[in-house]
Amino acid sequence: MRILLVFFLSAITLSVWGQRKFVSADEFPLFGKISDDTETRYERLPVSLKSVSRDPVWKLGKNTAGLYLRFRTDSKSIALRWVLNGNNIMDHMAITGIKSFDLYGYENGKWVYANTARTKVDTIAFESVVISDMDGSEREYLLNFPLYNGVASLEIGIDETASISPPKLALPVNDKPVICYGTSILQGGCASRPGMAHTNILARRFDRTFINLGFSGNALLDYEIAELIAGREASLIILDFMPNVSAQQTRERMEKFYEIIRAKQPLTPIFFIENPVYPPTKFNLGTRKTVEDKNIALHEIFDKIKRNDKNIKLISSAEMIGDDNEATVDGTHFTDLGFMRYADYLTPFIKKVLKK
Repeated sequence: MRILLVFFLSAITLSVWGQRKFVSADEFPLFGKISDDTETRYERLPVSLKSVSRDPVWKLGKNTAGLYLRFRTDSKSIALRWVLNGNNIMDHMAITGIKSFDLYGYENGKWVYANTARTKVDTIAFESVVISDMDGSEREYLLNFPLYNGVASLEIGIDETASISPPKLALPVNDKPVICYGTSILQGGCASRPGMAHTNILARRFDRTFINLGFSGNALLDYEIAELIAGREASLIILDFMPNVSAQQTRERMEKFYEIIRAKQPLTPIFFIENPVYPPTKFNLGTRKTVEDKNIALHEIFDKIKRNDKNIKLISSAEMIGDDNEATVDGTHFTDLGFMRYADYLTPFIKKVLKK
């Protein structure tokens, strides 16, 4: 009897999975890259920087923060099967943010969260049903990629009788994206899932591609990154590097970094963002002074270049993530609350630029 029961249950399992087919995600458009000339499909930096960039920057460029895939299907269920090119784990960030995908559907003129593909800590290969029991109507979907790992391969699973195709709607708009350069916070640390990184929140909110050039611990104003930014026509450039640089590095490198961009994009609006006022600054005098000194240096260089450039703006961090000290996971990196507050804070500034 036990043997028959095991056989019966196995047959049911095979039957259920037999009703799903997987197709390579390579068949569908990928967005959020500043260049398509990358070593593999799912990464952020062009191969030309492999022997130029510092090793940590190049390796972080393999992380897929800010990338998103678009497709359309009438399937009642959507599954993913993927393999990562590493197994990065951190003690202050959820693995769903580090290693997973977020699925959004387009409903009533906006992107609506559907679900997250769940993962495990101890493996790099996954298969996950993201959403099921839908009504079978054809929808547009957006898939946000992991923030702190790279993706070696990805397949999308749909019902055996369903269809899947490239999107019909050209959304988010990919022409003249908003290019963002910054630190671990900009890369998405420590959002609980990919869709909650502020660049992804803003991309859905404005229906425009936001390119994420966040390099955890390594936004050190590398000049080749300025050249990279300068080479892609943008509607807006956001420079959010202050958490990684010292006051001295700001004085030594910021102006040249800016000039490299300006040489090729003379009119593109550029935002400079102050160092966040971290929660510990209310208690830790050393941290408070460090933040103040760095922001003083930022203002010095900004005031100098502002004399000849009306298309730059310095954005204060005073109200960036609220004043209740509840928006970070470790006194520095943002929680989902912090990212939402940051996105809300930037929205009116960005809206004003994009309207023009």
